[in-house]
Amino acid sequence: MPSTYSSLKIELIATGEQTGTWGTTTNTNLGTALEEAITGSADVTFSSGPVTLTLTNSNATQAARNLRLNLIGTSGGAQNLVVPSIEKLYLIKNGVADTITVKTSAGTGIAVPAGKSMFVYNDGVNVVDAVTHLSSLTLNTDLAVADGGTGASDAGTARTNLGLGTMAVQNGTSISVSGGTVTGLSNLTTTNFTASGTTSLSGTATSSGTLAVTGGLTLDGAAGTAGQFLTSAGAGNTPTWGGVSLGTMASQDANNVNITGGSITGLTTLSTSGGTISATTLTATTTLGIGAGWTVVQDGSNNLIFKYSGTNKMKIDSSGNLTVVGNVTAYGSV
Repeated sequence: MPSTYSSLKIELIATGEQTGTWGTTTNTNLGTALEEAITGSADVTFSSGPVTLTLTNSNATQAARNLRLNLIGTSGGAQNLVVPSIEKLYLIKNGVADTITVKTSAGTGIAVPAGKSMFVYNDGVNVVDAVTHLSSLTLNTDLAVADGGTGASDAGTARTNLGLGTMAVQNGTSISVSGGTVTGLSNLTTTNFTASGTTSLSGTATSSGTLAVTGGLTLDGAAGTAGQFLTSAGAGNTPTWGGVSLGTMASQDANNVNITGGSITGLTTLSTSGGTISATTLTATTTLGIGAGWTVVQDGSNNLIFKYSGTNKMKIDSSGNLTVVGNVTAYGSV
């Protein structure tokens, strides 16, 4: 009976065969076939096309039997390395310029990137990853961003490499941003909010505590819940609330408005009830309410007309002439 061969093509001598020569066959099995399968390395040369490895019934050296396959030559683009459909562990070292997919003829295989080494396992049907979990791993060199890492061993450098800006501190309860901008917020909810510089919010901004801005604050969207307020626009900035500009108003609250510099235009009526209007220059082009039913109007001829309950009572023209409707009572000299 002639010899048979295992899946790794180790020669299996039939009983009673190879009398006087079986030692030579056994030595080749042990010194060639098994050594290649356990620890052998073979070059596989590409020439701008796929490569198919086969195993024949011989215990002589064969590339497909080796543990390590060293891919060399010219790939000419991504290629396939087709290996025999047997159960076999391979260490693939891809030394060509393109990705090589190691597969069986019917399988999908595993892609080994150019310049990388991978352990893969041929289960007889397909080639799959040999390692899918590590309990621990230490890298001597930081994993590059292109390979799915950060290219750094510290958080600051990692953020820079990943294009995350200069965020200084981040933990479970607070985020501190020094420099740069925060964009893309659709909703910001905060108990206390402090910003230095120009702050722009798009969406709903809700603050149940202190909202302090030392630069400009722009809200584009819902103004949030009742009690929202804007404390300061900062020098040279114009605050905007819900798309409505507040001009250069320095401070504002429910009972008092204090304007330093600038002007108020577009008023049709200015009324005060027992209060005081103080100005270096006060110009009224329509009606100025001075309380207790009295109003003052400057007409188109630059006459100043005093009215009571809408009725003309006194006129002073631009030359200083006084016209009075009704009685005149003088207190002191006339």
